[in-house]
Amino acid sequence: CFWLLYTLEDFFILSYFLHFFCFCFVFCLAGAPAAAASPQPPPSQDATAEELAVVEATWSSTDVDVTKLEERQHPVMPKEGSRNLLITSALPYVNNVPHLGNIIGCVLSADCFSRYCRLRNYNCLYICGTDEYGTATETKAISEGMTPQQICDKYHAIHKSVYEWFNIDFDYFGRTTTEQQTTIAQDIFWRLKENNYLKEDSVEQLKCEKCDRFLADRFVEGTCPYPACGYDDARGDQCDKCQKLINATELIKPRCKMCGNTPSIRSSRHIFVDLSGLEGQLSEWYDKSAESGCWSSNAKVITSTWLRDGLKPRCITRDLKWGTPVPQEGFTDKVFYVWFDAPIGYLSITANYTSEWEKWWKNPQQVQLYNFMAKDNVPFHSVIFPSCLLGARDNYTLVNHLSATEYLNYEDGKFSKSRGVGVFGDQAKQTSIPADVWRFYLLYLRPEGQDSAFNWDDMVTKVNGELLNNLGNFINRALSFCAKFFGGTLSELQLNDADKQFIAAVNREVQEYVRSMEGIKLRQGLRHVLAVSQLGNGYMQANKPWALLKGSDEDKARAGSVINLTAQLVCQLAVLLIPYMPEVAKEIREQAQCPESVMTCDTSFRRRLANGHAIGQPTPLFKKLEVEDAQKYREQYGSK
Repeated sequence: CFWLLYTLEDFFILSYFLHFFCFCFVFCLAGAPAAAASPQPPPSQDATAEELAVVEATWSSTDVDVTKLEERQHPVMPKEGSRNLLITSALPYVNNVPHLGNIIGCVLSADCFSRYCRLRNYNCLYICGTDEYGTATETKAISEGMTPQQICDKYHAIHKSVYEWFNIDFDYFGRTTTEQQTTIAQDIFWRLKENNYLKEDSVEQLKCEKCDRFLADRFVEGTCPYPACGYDDARGDQCDKCQKLINATELIKPRCKMCGNTPSIRSSRHIFVDLSGLEGQLSEWYDKSAESGCWSSNAKVITSTWLRDGLKPRCITRDLKWGTPVPQEGFTDKVFYVWFDAPIGYLSITANYTSEWEKWWKNPQQVQLYNFMAKDNVPFHSVIFPSCLLGARDNYTLVNHLSATEYLNYEDGKFSKSRGVGVFGDQAKQTSIPADVWRFYLLYLRPEGQDSAFNWDDMVTKVNGELLNNLGNFINRALSFCAKFFGGTLSELQLNDADKQFIAAVNREVQEYVRSMEGIKLRQGLRHVLAVSQLGNGYMQANKPWALLKGSDEDKARAGSVINLTAQLVCQLAVLLIPYMPEVAKEIREQAQCPESVMTCDTSFRRRLANGHAIGQPTPLFKKLEVEDAQKYREQYGSK
């Protein structure tokens, strides 16, 4: 062979023969494949002594060893010595139907985190509701020939129905058109006035003569006045491109969003909150909160930029009819500006949930506040609203953790109801795709560090690859094998060294899952769930219980032990999936007949089923998403 190789002059032929020779040599040394009953190879990363000690401590007993799930009773109230978490998602505007980007940007993200917190037995309260005041509602009412209240009633019901279908589990879903809203907003207003944080001044506003109304900021569009930007679709309160807040009168070539007419400038007397006078307090609070809490990087950047540029007085009143009335004499014909009024909705909605709402909202010593939103809402939650609460000097609970997503786009563009582009909440219900599959894909895409895009081809790939072939395949294989060959009963679990290595590998993924969820890295948390399932598939394949059943009595006992451990992992996956796919998790739990009381999330893989436990009837969890169906939906919902 060596003589032949040295006589070959062509390098590529030489390379070929060298590879062939090495392969033959290694094959001869390796010998025949291992027998089916041989133990599985250890995971690529061997467990440390410390990791193996954890496995020994948690799996040495045959007893079920899991923290029990605490029963939640309403109204949920803060408890002494507990981890009390108040969770809010940005209040959706009532005058439209939420699209997929709206859903992942606030309510679904908050729901995922809230469900995780319940698995950890944290004492948490998840509050949301529809934002119902403002010109947007007035304008929608005109366009549909209804009163503002009728519009609010109609769309509040639509929002509630959409969120229920998506399995969003609020503790309370309310609305801002309530007496409590008026009472609390006016109380904060008077406290700001008493503490000398309010000013009066004349304001030049844009008025559409054709529509005969002053135009709210969001109903004026034009070119962004900042030279470095120049975005030609900026709104009258904020530019979505550069994220800077602007006054409507500063827009270049302003136009009325309703009729396209060029508005004229008119003067009106208004009330301002003096943010410049609160800047020192806000800056001190923000530095502490951002350092100790969990703030997304975009929330930090946006807030820091605002503070760097200096705060200015901000108008909190508007010349409208539909809103919380301003109680001060001389201004009773005006209402509060929606971005002064709307965040107070968190408080008033909680007040509608419980008369003891102040135990949540005036209790910063015991309560941690989590806010979920898209990045365009950050300044109002991190600057304006906290400033108003600081200025009120009434011991309000301020945000400790702020998670803001980037934008979810739709394939090659933006969601647009008017242009029929994108999937909206009511339309998702009309497809053959289950709600939990929508949840899975949206959370898989959650735009945490940069914008992401919904894509039908990618959804087909992820659903069929991750749900059907990975997660669903493992769970169905494990439980079906138990039902078919062991009568649906778990045999005795006897761990060998390879099993302990496997459990240690699962523990690493569970610990990373917990770390991701605690840090509100929800997308990363889902990756770890799928990684656990991949480990399960690898464990089944390495141990080959179908081959073991053909061997000796010892091999058959080994097969029973392998299936017991895979069933335990099925229950572990059901727990990890609850925040993401609650209905699927429930179905897994029922198929495994795992008691609900042990559906808690510890920091390691635990035994949840006793030896001799009888499982239920296994059935496939997922259906294949056909390419043809995806193409049909693509055409139906406006993609190119």
